[in-house]
Amino acid sequence: MMMATPRADNEIEEVEADLHEIQPVLEANEEIQIQPASTEFDDYSRYFDVDGRTKRKGTFWTATAHIITAVIGLGGVLTLTWAMAQLGWIFGPIAMVLFAAVNFYTSILLTHCYRRDESVTGRTNSYTYTDAVRRNVQICGLFQYLNISGIAIGFTIAASTNMMAIERTHCMHVNQRKDQCDVSRKSRMYMILLGLVEMVLSHISNLNKVSWLSIIATIMSLIYSGIGLGLGMAKVAEHGTLKGSLTGISTDTITHTQKVWKRLQALGAIAFAYSFSIILIEIQDTIKSPAEQSTMKRAAVVSIVSVTAYYLLCGSIGYATFGDYAPENLLAGFGSFYHDRLYWLVDIANFTVVMHLIGAYQVFSQPLLAFVENWAAHRWSGGSEVFTEYGLSVFRPLWRTTFVVFTTCMAMAFPSFRYIIGTLGAFGFWSLAVFFPITMYLSEKKIRKWTRSWVGHQMLNGSVLMISILAAIGTIVGSFDLN
Repeated sequence: MMMATPRADNEIEEVEADLHEIQPVLEANEEIQIQPASTEFDDYSRYFDVDGRTKRKGTFWTATAHIITAVIGLGGVLTLTWAMAQLGWIFGPIAMVLFAAVNFYTSILLTHCYRRDESVTGRTNSYTYTDAVRRNVQICGLFQYLNISGIAIGFTIAASTNMMAIERTHCMHVNQRKDQCDVSRKSRMYMILLGLVEMVLSHISNLNKVSWLSIIATIMSLIYSGIGLGLGMAKVAEHGTLKGSLTGISTDTITHTQKVWKRLQALGAIAFAYSFSIILIEIQDTIKSPAEQSTMKRAAVVSIVSVTAYYLLCGSIGYATFGDYAPENLLAGFGSFYHDRLYWLVDIANFTVVMHLIGAYQVFSQPLLAFVENWAAHRWSGGSEVFTEYGLSVFRPLWRTTFVVFTTCMAMAFPSFRYIIGTLGAFGFWSLAVFFPITMYLSEKKIRKWTRSWVGHQMLNGSVLMISILAAIGTIVGSFDLN
């Protein structure tokens, strides 16, 4: 056994003395909460998500509002009555339900592609539709942004039509004569006015900041749909009969060939009415983490079921009211019925359609506007004086103003909203709502070729492609065949 030396005893006593002196300090420090790092992290997480982007605040309700604004704004009350008139009581509802089912399924597939696994970076987000498409990204981007441009042009045409309907209804009420109320020559003036409004609203920076506009637009859709349904049911009750036929417009008014083209064009119009997939990823990117996928699925279910029921109701009531002579614009058609009474109610409905289309224009345009701005910032930000922080702030309003001017001028050049949506529905629905979502899903889930799942998805893809080709032919031929 080793004996402690006097020197060792002295060292132990010194250490014990030092510990005795610092004990109060240690006890005090135990009560101190060291928070600088935690506070800094809390401040960061309060304003930013884990990917470094501004905190997403979207909810189930805002996502649902975005979808309803986008879907109904496309062509719900504007052309589906006319489409029903071409297809009839049997094929009209069937076509709407089938396109809704396809769009719903591919939208669910897209929700799986928002977050993806990367071998290098790990789990990452797809902020836009084109981000989600890793392969053929340039082709997809071309389809998406051309489609968005076409939709913006269509919205301008449709909104100007409703504005003219307001003036025409008021004129007929005052003069009690239809032949004195030709307002078609004023369409360009109304398009310019709409362009000025959209020019101001287009400077809202991103989709996160137009949630309030989507909510207002959704409320507008509820108002005009309620008015349209009420007016339609009142007119059906007044007639005492349901107009229309099982197979669509009769050949007494058009030839057999024209009937075929119009039916195909009607399919393009219905397809266009469900083409919201092109902004689904952007909508999902507004939802709070980490429940983006489940929230978006619920929003898609509620939105598409609600919109389909609304489409079927409005299309059926409109067709029962007008029969073979269904107009391109349901509410504009009511003006000739109610110019002597309730004309103010028709005007309110048309005004709310205009407000809804203005909101839908912004929701659909934001992805394209943001894409060009991000491209510009990435392309020329490296030391260039043009795209410094101040230079980009100058480029942004110039680009957004140019886009609105372009869509307004193009709207003036097209004769009919129906031809716009038929063409976009034919070309856009298959590529953006079916082909790319299926391709992304098969790649994300690593589904092998010739398996049952792969064959089933490709059969769906091919079937919609054939319908889209036929719809495109019908629309192009129908545009030369006129009405």
